[in-house]
Amino acid sequence: MATGGIIGLGLAATVDLLAVASNGNPVWPVLLVLAAGLAALLWPGGTRPAWLTPPVRTIAPALGSAAHTIGVLLAGTPTAIGPGEPLILICLLVVAVRGCRPGTAAVAALVIGASIVATPLRVSIGNPGDTGVSYTVSAVLAVLAGGGAALGGYLRSLDHRREAAIAETRRTERLSMAADLHDFVAHHVTGILVQTQMARALALSGEPDRLDPVLERIEHAAGEALGAMRRTVGILRSPDADRPAAAGDLTAVPDLVNGFTAAHRIHATLHRDPGVPDTLPPETQAAAYRVIQEALTNVGRHATGATEATVDLRCDDGHLEVTVRNDSSGRARPATGRNDHYGLIGLTERVNALGGHLHAGAEPGGGWRLTARLPADGTVARRPG
Repeated sequence: MATGGIIGLGLAATVDLLAVASNGNPVWPVLLVLAAGLAALLWPGGTRPAWLTPPVRTIAPALGSAAHTIGVLLAGTPTAIGPGEPLILICLLVVAVRGCRPGTAAVAALVIGASIVATPLRVSIGNPGDTGVSYTVSAVLAVLAGGGAALGGYLRSLDHRREAAIAETRRTERLSMAADLHDFVAHHVTGILVQTQMARALALSGEPDRLDPVLERIEHAAGEALGAMRRTVGILRSPDADRPAAAGDLTAVPDLVNGFTAAHRIHATLHRDPGVPDTLPPETQAAAYRVIQEALTNVGRHATGATEATVDLRCDDGHLEVTVRNDSSGRARPATGRNDHYGLIGLTERVNALGGHLHAGAEPGGGWRLTARLPADGTVARRPG
């Protein structure tokens, strides 16, 4: 919850306590209801105990409010009310409709809504002349409660769409990795086949002393193939597959950068350090290509006022570092409809699967930067699967 909202609820709750105290009514029942409601709203998610589920944290304060109203009605002594308690209950109604399971959300909405609408009855008990005012306030609160329930339903639909978008992004990325797996293994197996033919030729020619280096290369290629399969299969979960795009490599990066410049009013420049070899593992090259592709796509769609983008490739400490910068003048704008920046989620999975890491964020002097560090040595990239 935003700081302004927290301050507003705190001030409204203070008004409640002052109204009740100035009317000579006991303060502690209202204080308990307000404290329970504020605690339910403001308790940080990471520190909540397991028993404090969404139904408990939303329905319990509403039941406390209803019990207080029933107690006032039974006692026959009117008491003052303020805006804090109804506002807190409306906020809890939004939380319940958004976060509870459908059946539980309906029960919570009914309980919280009834508690909200019944609150003004505390004023009119024993004062028939105030009945009309109480009913009017109850009607207004009923409308506000309906708006809160509608807002909770809308946020619930947004959450569902966001989860669906993330799931689809991950599925698409994993399908792409499944295609990459075929390319990686085919690359390594082809190398094994060539080296095996060479070894056979050397054996037949009577040059066994030259066999050892060839067999060592065969062993290395087989290890690379197994490593590629272990890393990629470890994060594949979807059994069905469409035909994804073929994997890219570093040789395709210049065309990717030039194509971006041609399609946008943003000049993209590629800086490739001479120390970056052409013999990097295929999966590393494919991941680097996807990092650049995703970063440039986000620059074209979301970078406000960007005129230049740079792509840097360099190797150090056994890693390939890929950096994409732009000179945007403002924060990235979210796209309408599907949030395309969810592609970073799948991209992070791909980079992490190789034993690398990815970071994206604003530059101190303005602009945006995305950096990925990928293993440049096959022996560094392999990790237990």
